[in-house]
Amino acid sequence: MPAVTMRAAMYAAAAATFCLMPPSAGAQTAVPATAEPQATPAATGADATQTAPIDTDLPLAPMPDLGVDWPDLSAPDAGAAPAPAPASSTAPASAAARSATSAPAGKGKGAPKNAGTDAELMRPYSVAITGIDELGADFRLRFNALSALDAGHGKPANAAQIDRRVSEDETLMKQLLRSIGRYDGEVASRVDASDSAITVTLAVTPGRDYHFSRIDLPGIDAAGPRADVLTAAFAIRTGDSVNAERVTNEVIAYRARLGHQGFPFAKVGEPEVTVDHATGEATLSLAVDPGAPARFGKIIPAGNRPVFSARHIGEIARFHAGQEYDAVRLDDLRRALIQTSLVSVATITPVPSDDPGIVDIRVLTEPAPPRTVASELGYGTGEGARAEISWQHRNLLPPEGAVTFRAIAGTREQLLSATLRRSNFQARDRVLNAQVAASHSNLNAYDARTFSVSANLERQTNIIWQKKWIWSGGGELLATDERDTIKATGQPRRRTYFVIAAPGSLAYDGSDDLLNPSRGYRLSLRISPEASLRKQFDGYLKAQFDASAYLPVTSRIVLAGRIRFASITGTQTSSIAPSRRLYSGGGGSVRGYSYQGIGPVDVDGDPVGGRGLAEFGTEARFRFGAFGVVPFFDGGNLSDASNPTFKTIRYGAGLGARYYTSFGPIRIDVGTPINRRAGESRVAVYVSLGQAF
Repeated sequence: MPAVTMRAAMYAAAAATFCLMPPSAGAQTAVPATAEPQATPAATGADATQTAPIDTDLPLAPMPDLGVDWPDLSAPDAGAAPAPAPASSTAPASAAARSATSAPAGKGKGAPKNAGTDAELMRPYSVAITGIDELGADFRLRFNALSALDAGHGKPANAAQIDRRVSEDETLMKQLLRSIGRYDGEVASRVDASDSAITVTLAVTPGRDYHFSRIDLPGIDAAGPRADVLTAAFAIRTGDSVNAERVTNEVIAYRARLGHQGFPFAKVGEPEVTVDHATGEATLSLAVDPGAPARFGKIIPAGNRPVFSARHIGEIARFHAGQEYDAVRLDDLRRALIQTSLVSVATITPVPSDDPGIVDIRVLTEPAPPRTVASELGYGTGEGARAEISWQHRNLLPPEGAVTFRAIAGTREQLLSATLRRSNFQARDRVLNAQVAASHSNLNAYDARTFSVSANLERQTNIIWQKKWIWSGGGELLATDERDTIKATGQPRRRTYFVIAAPGSLAYDGSDDLLNPSRGYRLSLRISPEASLRKQFDGYLKAQFDASAYLPVTSRIVLAGRIRFASITGTQTSSIAPSRRLYSGGGGSVRGYSYQGIGPVDVDGDPVGGRGLAEFGTEARFRFGAFGVVPFFDGGNLSDASNPTFKTIRYGAGLGARYYTSFGPIRIDVGTPINRRAGESRVAVYVSLGQAF
């Protein structure tokens, strides 16, 4: 049998399909699946082209006898019984559909009840398909998405509608079979009708699975020593099924892979497939013009008002001049530019340079609105209610110099601050922060009025590029006027501290999500050497270690746990400003207790802080679609000694609710202290964004 040559053609519901038109000279060429066959003349020759003239004056021929007498309108109704319709039928679709839905009116055996009008001839039907189980569930879903019969399943239809839908679905099924390499597939239709139901059955014989016996990439040798690498990058292999959708998707992916391999101007033709029906094998030929390999050249900002300079784009990009070209890095740069929130559209294209081995990168950007006004409401037992509003200009000090003015008004906290945040500072994901703030905190442990100036450099993480390793380091100067009580007597006192601190942190994030982790673990260490000057100089070291882990039990249940140890060494608790001491209890600590509700207290029962902290937390996260419930059990201890200990630990338990949004879960936790002390609240409520840990 001669081989049959065809080209891959797109099909309306699939990514692509291979369709064959009627043979011509032993060869068939694929055409779009929506193409209609050409009409064939009904007759040929002289009889078909010569006709006699028509004489309009001739009398009309007599009408043939229709075989039915004209009724006598003066006679009473005869009520003749019609011939009975069969109780069920098994026939080709068109004939069966007509017999099933167009039976004569009357009460004969097998006739549809109350038949006789057009509306009464409309009846619902069901559809059954046999023989396609071996093709998998995806094949059935693709067919159902396009099926005319499936679209009308269970709805009333007449004989003509069912007949047309059966014909359309037979054609559709054959096209889908050919699209997955089942060129020998056959489809037979049957309609079974009775008084109560109509069932349409498509009996499918998939036929044998055609496979590729040879893959050719003509032109690939022009890549020279890289030809073998580029050949291996094409994922279709000999022995694979002749699946049109997979071939088309792979050709698209292959174009991208050539750019990933350093060929910016590679061209890939349309796939040509030759099918041998005698052997059930096929060959695939894909013309490739790889062009010349290239290296990155200079960055060229484009547009009337480029958002960033070439230098700053180079700081954001993960490639540099002279490095081998990689199209994947252009996609990364495009996402990074959008992530700055200063660019609404970024179009990045390689352009030839004077050197054939160098490709320049043209970056066309359109600016996004740079200003944002935001507000926030929150509540926590012990922390009270708070309202926050902020105004930000994300490029007030270019490049990427975001200035934010922030105000907080709350029952326990008030704040005014101005912050400069320069993103991608001299390197990708490196952020320079500087802040000036004036705040007032009126808590059970102290009443502090503080003015601070701080700055730090950090490697950030975000929901787009969640980093494994992050770090920060900086300095802080503050003056704080604080009022508290003497622990032993409860007498009020007021002291002013001047503090110099150099905080730093290092963290590893092995979890799978920044705001809603379900597997993995996290580790972090924070160290802050500090010096406090009041009447005398006191130096001390603050350190805190955190660890958390997440274990998925099922797709809807996640177990999560955390521990925290913190310590202040080098001085006594009374020499440390109350706002710089350690505290425990609250929504981000031990739930069930008010903020700062765990640890040493004065004679009036108000917290005074401590130097040694140990905490743990456990919870089970049950998710049901966009909602979830989270039972939790926490514990912690805070002591005046610098060594963390789990002695005299306090426990809290409760239940939380979650609403999962596109940017993270909204959390509401309600907890109660298990070993409650006199005067402590029985219930604590916390509302925030993100999981507790």
